[in-house]
Amino acid sequence: MRRRRACQECGQRFTTFERPVFAVMVVKRDGTRQPFDVAKIRHGLDSALADRPVPPAVVDQLVADIERAVYSVAPEVSSEEIGRQVLDGLRELDEVAYLRFASVYKEFQGARDFEREVAAMETDS
Repeated sequence: MRRRRACQECGQRFTTFERPVFAVMVVKRDGTRQPFDVAKIRHGLDSALADRPVPPAVVDQLVADIERAVYSVAPEVSSEEIGRQVLDGLRELDEVAYLRFASVYKEFQGARDFEREVAAMETDS
């Protein structure tokens, strides 16, 4: 939410941006729970998209879409669901970034895992 405000002392006008805060918990693979942190999504996307030709505004939109989806299923969401949303978004944006993220998220062990994922991408297209 965007609000225009004015300083009570000097009358200077300024804008504030407010976000609702909901206590969404992420259920990790090991069963532990922790508060949802959108900065972790941003970090993962930034790592996957490093040196890739994807405009920052597009990344911002993907982060916002994932955040909106997480808050829509509150109060709990699995880390697997968040990971799937990130993978789906990256698949549409950039195949190299998708493979980078998938290699960590799906815990690739070798070249065959990459080959299998590339083959799956080709059959889905």
